[in-house]
Amino acid sequence: MSALNLSNLTFSWPRAARPTLDIGSLALEPGESLFLYGPSGSGKSTLLSAIAGVVAVPPGAIRIGETDVGALRGSARDRFRADHLGVIFQVFNLVPWLSARDNVLLATRFSKRRSERAGPRPELAAIRLLSELGLIDPAVINAPASALSVGQQQRVAAARALIGGPDLILADEPTSALDDEAKVAFVDLLAHECVDTGAALLFVSHDRSLEGRFDRAVSFTDLNHKATVAC
Repeated sequence: MSALNLSNLTFSWPRAARPTLDIGSLALEPGESLFLYGPSGSGKSTLLSAIAGVVAVPPGAIRIGETDVGALRGSARDRFRADHLGVIFQVFNLVPWLSARDNVLLATRFSKRRSERAGPRPELAAIRLLSELGLIDPAVINAPASALSVGQQQRVAAARALIGGPDLILADEPTSALDDEAKVAFVDLLAHECVDTGAALLFVSHDRSLEGRFDRAVSFTDLNHKATVAC
């Protein structure tokens, strides 16, 4: 069973002259990492939003494991995303008055499944992830998100996506605020955590210097014209 399977996925924004997404097929297996590259504005973020259920797609177009995302409606789609997906959006969506640690723990508070998978003390899992991402100072871990630098906020968003072992990690330009050394460390942590939990990783970026650290690399421009790409 594929972790992610796209089949004849099309999506158009209202009043758009042509579809933003027009993808024949794409398969991603459990534990596999895929680097999807392409220029800004090409529709990569729209694809991640469709997979995450943030925008509606037709039934049959997106399957995550055994679940047809397009067949889910309203709150069911939100619950599925909370239980099974870890998402790192370009806009980090941190709660500004909560600490770094508490922002990470939000994923376990919205999902009983991920809380259980994080272990008997999810706060320790949150601190471990933040530490591995380079946030080891208690003053930083306990600081409100609004007091953190952009790079620190990015790492908090990554830890929130990883906690509780979701089935699929979606990462949208997650290294844009990091220097070269931190980028490599960040990608290696993502890969390590996904291997440990068996999660698939779909990593979207225009920075092709990182693509060698993934199992596969695919051009979004080639994919987004009814191309067929599979493992």
